Amino acid sequence: MISKFTLATGAWALTLAFVLLGLSACTPPKPTVQYPVTEKVAQSDDYHGTKIDDPYRWLEVDTAAKVEAWVEAQNKVTFGYLEQIPYRNAIKDRITELNNYPKTSAPLKAGDYYLFAKNDGLQNQSVWYIQKGLDGTPEVWLDPNKLSDDGTVTVSPVGVSTDDKYVALRHSASGSDWGELRLREVATNKELPDLIKWVKFSGATWNKDGFYYSRYDEPKAGLELSGANQNQKVYFHKLGTDQSKDVLVFEDPAHPQRYYGLDVSEDTRWEALYISPGTKGSEVRVRNAAKGEKAFKTILPGFEYDHSIIDNEGDQLLVYTNQGAKNYRVVRIDPAKPDPKNWVDVIAEKPEVLESVTAAGGKLFAGYLKDVTSRWYQLDRAGKVEREIVLPSLGTAGGFGGKRDRKEVFYSFTSFTYPSSVFKYDIATGTSTQFTKSEAKFNPDEYETKQVFFDSKDGTKVPMFIVHKKGIELDGNRPTLLYAYGGFNISSQPGFNPTRIALLEQGAVYALANIRGGGEYGEKWHEAGILGNKQNVFDDFIAAGEYLIKEKYTSSKRLAIQGGSNGGLLVGAVMTQRPELFGVAIPQVGVMDMLRYQRFTAGFGWVVEYGSADSSDAFKWLIKYSPLHNIKAGTKYPATLITTADHDDRVVPAHSFKFAATLQAAQAGPAPTLIRIETKSGHGAVNLTKNIQVAADIYSFMFYNMDYDYKPVSSGEKK
Repeated sequence: MISKFTLATGAWALTLAFVLLGLSACTPPKPTVQYPVTEKVAQSDDYHGTKIDDPYRWLEVDTAAKVEAWVEAQNKVTFGYLEQIPYRNAIKDRITELNNYPKTSAPLKAGDYYLFAKNDGLQNQSVWYIQKGLDGTPEVWLDPNKLSDDGTVTVSPVGVSTDDKYVALRHSASGSDWGELRLREVATNKELPDLIKWVKFSGATWNKDGFYYSRYDEPKAGLELSGANQNQKVYFHKLGTDQSKDVLVFEDPAHPQRYYGLDVSEDTRWEALYISPGTKGSEVRVRNAAKGEKAFKTILPGFEYDHSIIDNEGDQLLVYTNQGAKNYRVVRIDPAKPDPKNWVDVIAEKPEVLESVTAAGGKLFAGYLKDVTSRWYQLDRAGKVEREIVLPSLGTAGGFGGKRDRKEVFYSFTSFTYPSSVFKYDIATGTSTQFTKSEAKFNPDEYETKQVFFDSKDGTKVPMFIVHKKGIELDGNRPTLLYAYGGFNISSQPGFNPTRIALLEQGAVYALANIRGGGEYGEKWHEAGILGNKQNVFDDFIAAGEYLIKEKYTSSKRLAIQGGSNGGLLVGAVMTQRPELFGVAIPQVGVMDMLRYQRFTAGFGWVVEYGSADSSDAFKWLIKYSPLHNIKAGTKYPATLITTADHDDRVVPAHSFKFAATLQAAQAGPAPTLIRIETKSGHGAVNLTKNIQVAADIYSFMFYNMDYDYKPVSSGEKK
């Protein structure tokens, strides 16, 4: 395991692409946009002697009637504009067609049974199936689509009981990070009456007759989606009891903004308490449950490094850590003598970043990144490499987890031109067998992927993947989508997206820049893009755009940039720093107000990444790039479509609301600056229908503002 908490603004797993087509000589005149008048208020704050106006502060109150009216007015303008794009419905139809094929997850083993998720093609939520043994007949186990009228309830397993009889499932509604834990008996498919509420950033870690979980107190009415999440606590829930009877295991009122989670070793001997101030840094305390210990002993103090216990060897622990190893390593620690001088290297640091380590079948599995593509190895428990696992090609692989008695493990593999597939790996022989094969309507032989390295502003070599149809002419006119994330130690790796086919089949270009702030080259690469170094992230992205223009892939008019969450911040920052460089900007659910982000929901957990304006030193660098505060009146900005959603309680929609209002007031050019606000959805599209709808609107907006027409392609046509 690598991470105990899902706290980042979103490791943004969906890399959206768009369909861009041939030059049009007959595009009708674009509609004139009349923006709603957004009220300004006299609001000013003093930041260490500097007065900063915040005239749209009132938009932060998402439940206020006048904010709801503003949202309705903005959506009316936005959808009125989109409805005038003549090929909008054709684009939606094509994206729907491209997504209509079966998709299956890797199986989860629970005793003699295997659970897996399968989507027949266009189901809003994947259905959970069960089969007994690898050769059993699959049967529907749980269909989340039946839990709501519109498919906006998601269900995912978060913990299998020690005896493999039960599975804890996280239910979430409308895309919120809030979840409820429910229990289901595997063999009988019976749902138990147990119900755990107000869970966020937590799974269920079982120990015999119950499980540990982390939760918050019930928030005040009206603040469920915007109030700061404070005082997370760890509880133990005993099977068959009411939540009110759960035992409080740990709380720390003196540090209300920290995160707490508890894990249990497979043999239930060790229980580990993880404490973190946010998305970076962890303290680890342990107790020997087999010996009846009640108190936790700190074995990895402070928050300078990241640690995760992989497994135990009796009374010793195998720990994945970046302490003394920017690219990570695995060490054996004796909790009785935890001083680093007593640590024993099991997997030493290498030039490539050790991205993931799992334990299964009495072995260790180590996953490395070499120039942003996966390499996996099987090792014995002492860390000796037994074999490299042969992957289908260069791409992204993950999985390899399981209990000690497993004879096989499963992993998934994907790349830009390799639809995600699941493989069964035999531990004894090292043989991989394709377990599920994608039926995507896609011919990979028609496309190619390049990896280039360009120079950033300070001379740093930055990698970028470029994907396009074979044989296209690079004449500087190709419609191009440039995407990046650049934060929270998250690596942006190659992956297949069926929607992207609509881009590639038209001869357009997709580029993924692996900018600093991510984890592509270890903690050094990450730290080069955080706190006072954050400008490096924006410089890298700008340099990527300049490279694509210089190498004749595209021009500024035909260059679109897109990013979500921390990537939305990225787009907002670069479009305000270099507005002339880009033709279209799509900032999605972005962190736009860098002076106040820490005041909402989980925002304080990002202070370790960004810094807080409460600090005079951090304020000096935040004010220089905060997208909201760097919009300048009288500037010609790119055509901009901001997207957010009413149930986004990761990056609250107020960020996008205030950014949109400010941008609309400042825009001096003819390009539209619109905001699209989805309902009953969250930090990412909550179901497939909404995903297709928002993608079609984004693509339509892009084509329209690049003066390109969509040329319909149907399944079976020669592309």
